[in-house]
Amino acid sequence: MAHCASVSMWAFVFSLYFGVSVCYFAIPLRIYTGRYNISSDAGLTRRVAMTSDGTGLSLASDPTGPVDFLDMVHNLQGDYGRGYYIEMSIGTPGQKVNILVDTGSSNFAVAAAPHPFITHYFDTALSSTYQTSGRTVAVRYTQGNWEGELGTDLCAVTKGPNGTVTINIAAILSSEGFFLPGVNWQGILGLAYPMLARPDSSVEPFFNSFVKQLGIPDIFSLQMCGAGISASSTVDPPGGSLIMGGAEPTLYRGSVWYTPIVEEWYFQVEVLKLEVGDQNLDLDCREYNMDKAIVDSGTTLLRLPVNVFNAVVEAITRSSLIQDFSSGFWDGSKLACWMKGETPWRFFPKLSIYLRATNTSQSFRITILPKLYIQPITDVDGTLDCFRFGLSSSANGLVIGATVMEGFYVVFDRAQRRLGFALSSCAVSDGEALSEIAGPFSAADVAANCSGGPLKEPLMWVISYALMGVCALVLIILLLLLVLPCRHRNRSGEITDESSLVRHRIK
Repeated sequence: MAHCASVSMWAFVFSLYFGVSVCYFAIPLRIYTGRYNISSDAGLTRRVAMTSDGTGLSLASDPTGPVDFLDMVHNLQGDYGRGYYIEMSIGTPGQKVNILVDTGSSNFAVAAAPHPFITHYFDTALSSTYQTSGRTVAVRYTQGNWEGELGTDLCAVTKGPNGTVTINIAAILSSEGFFLPGVNWQGILGLAYPMLARPDSSVEPFFNSFVKQLGIPDIFSLQMCGAGISASSTVDPPGGSLIMGGAEPTLYRGSVWYTPIVEEWYFQVEVLKLEVGDQNLDLDCREYNMDKAIVDSGTTLLRLPVNVFNAVVEAITRSSLIQDFSSGFWDGSKLACWMKGETPWRFFPKLSIYLRATNTSQSFRITILPKLYIQPITDVDGTLDCFRFGLSSSANGLVIGATVMEGFYVVFDRAQRRLGFALSSCAVSDGEALSEIAGPFSAADVAANCSGGPLKEPLMWVISYALMGVCALVLIILLLLLVLPCRHRNRSGEITDESSLVRHRIK
């Protein structure tokens, strides 16, 4: 009863909020309501050894040794619309495939059967070293899924660490909504921890195998360089770099700022607060970490818990020269279009995320400029340039996806259980940096633990839940009787982004 009353109260508050909002147009714009689709130093080599920057981070700095960091520069293609992918060779003889780089999952999976949206696939029958385990595996995402069989085979990264490694492979035999038109990848490389591996954590992830068998440090770093590229472009430019074994200093500017990895499943971090321009949202820090806050290269947008998302949209409308947009722009169902030559970015504020530092009494701030989150999508009739909002609401926690990651060089230092952020050397447009980092700041004004899960209920609520336990059982039975006949309705209240390639995973 108490819970139902609480839900009703919040529903009333949100309906009141949207009902009384005032609309103004301060600049010329048009909303495009039609459907849109997201389409479709190489010679430089340096042999390096692993040396330290004084904090334990492996750097490419010594012209001796076994790892070719500069050989890995520009080994990614793609952008935020198509995803970032890397070329690999699988099997004996080697079969070349492009694999989506995803720090939000842990399975290495590749198409092993024809599909209308892919040009080629890994044919297990042609590999003399492929061995099936006889186990089936299936992974379902918010949109899309695949099923297949587990096996092992030899794998080498074309522009990666020298050597061939025996890895676990999920051979995808059937899928729905996973491979999309216009993409140029045939599988997915999950770089997260074993806890997320399917069907269980006994399936050793790809990078774990590389670390063990090649002896490289348990660190990788990622630069994603698709910022500002229209998603309607038909050509996949050099999209960035995946450095396995350390960090390449030529790919970032300034210092690397570190935040602890809170839990080793996803790359979970602790967000302390958000700012829109110079406005602090002033939410309880646990709101930002509701469920979890993760860094995920396989998610296109910056995804925020519903309350946080609504607060951000409200703050943007207050601080920008655009006092109102159609709600369709904010929820991702419509594009905002300007006449060619007019750029919308000057009308929007910066967005800042504060992360807890490794010195837990401090924080640092990563900031993205409007060019990273007001994203070009397509043009209309050669006269309009159309953009989408690079944020969306989420029912599954806060996800720092490509919208933010494109501004930074991100170091996944698994050896020391920390994530590092530095200014990316490619996050520059027309001579202007698209991102900023600042700190340290005191974290004394936030809770000692912001990632403790959902906000704790007051004591009286807990007591009331206990007293209503028997009534709850009766209500559940009644609700089941009401819901079962309507089970085919669309139950998803979550706003999703039609160009997300992998989205936030529900495993």
